[in-house]
Amino acid sequence: MQRVKGWFKASFEKISSAVASVGNEGKRLAKEDLRRVVHAFKVGLAIAAISLLYYFDFFFDGFGVNAMWAVMTVVVVFEFSVGATLGKGVNRALATLLGGALGVGTHDLASLAPEKVEVILIGVSVCIIAATATFCRFFPNIRARYDYGFLVFILTFSLISVSGYRDDVVFDMAYRRLTTILIGGCVAILICIFVRPVWAGKDLHRHTAANIEKLACYLEAFGRVYFQESYDKNLAQLKDFKSVLISKGTEDSLVNFARWEPRHGKFRYRHPWNQYLKIGSGTRECAYKIDALNCYLVSDVQTPLELRTKIQDFCTKISSECALALTDVAIGLRTMTCPVASEKHIAEAKAAGKTLKALLKTGLWHDTEFLDIVPVVTVASLLIEIVACTTKIADSVEVLATKAKFKKPDPEMNRQASREKVKRSPSIEASHSVNIVYE
Repeated sequence: MQRVKGWFKASFEKISSAVASVGNEGKRLAKEDLRRVVHAFKVGLAIAAISLLYYFDFFFDGFGVNAMWAVMTVVVVFEFSVGATLGKGVNRALATLLGGALGVGTHDLASLAPEKVEVILIGVSVCIIAATATFCRFFPNIRARYDYGFLVFILTFSLISVSGYRDDVVFDMAYRRLTTILIGGCVAILICIFVRPVWAGKDLHRHTAANIEKLACYLEAFGRVYFQESYDKNLAQLKDFKSVLISKGTEDSLVNFARWEPRHGKFRYRHPWNQYLKIGSGTRECAYKIDALNCYLVSDVQTPLELRTKIQDFCTKISSECALALTDVAIGLRTMTCPVASEKHIAEAKAAGKTLKALLKTGLWHDTEFLDIVPVVTVASLLIEIVACTTKIADSVEVLATKAKFKKPDPEMNRQASREKVKRSPSIEASHSVNIVYE
């Protein structure tokens, strides 16, 4: 009896621990981004609304069991952002329409032939069209935006073509299925747009600005800590940039979703979304330079401090000016205003880099072991390369500002922002953090 009680007690403790763990994880996810909770309720609302087609006799008499296709469409189509939902909804509707029309046409043509020949014609048609559509999915441009549509097209065409051989009411079946899918897609899109919408374009914009801020934050911290005798290698500013290195997949997804979205907020029709990919490419290039720079910062074997101090002024100048330039670019991008102070900071960084390069050519470290000066020279070289990356990022943002018609900043606001930048170091504000949940 004691063994049974002990087993039940241990099982209860394990179940309680698992439930508590799931609850804590749920709280963390909700606290990290409250939009996830809202999205869950939006999906539930859409499914409940579309289920009316199945509950009420009036709708059920018109659609029959095909009403379940509307529920399936909502479940499959409803995504986190408006762009992703629109993309899937349009893909599913067009693919169902084309696949259904082609399936009905194939069935009608094959039915004109003798029964044995009809089977062969349907089989050959399914093979050729399915193979062609599958091959088209390998094209990069098609795969990026229409992969789901081609998949639904193959499924719809195959189902209608094959089932039409045993069912004479294939046209009525295709009509009902298409209608319910359109209704389900429309309900999902309307709820996604009008109930606390999440715009992929806005997330992309904030995500790009946040990545630039992370680079600026690291460079500002690097100028402070590298030339100290000892420092905390676990500073938060020294870790945030690593997320920039793996941001390409997120940016590609957000750009593809943003293309589907209508005009919203400050983002006009035909907004230059592709320019964000160029900005992201320059940002990652700079992040890779910073990653190499970070290896010398966190290394257990450091160059003697007296050797580092010989180039301290120029390296600190470069890192601080690049940080200020990137901060100005990020603020301009976030507020959709043309950055004006970045050119001055980049010019200062270039001048310091030019002087540092000339200094490295002189006999600065005579009577010094070669292996001792290699790390510090590499750090100096990387900082000079980071100046070029900063210039590339600023130029890409300037192109975006021109194409998207960013506002010209107010001179008084610009002076106030400059004073604030002097008072505080670049940082990533918690209120501007972006939690991307796209695949």
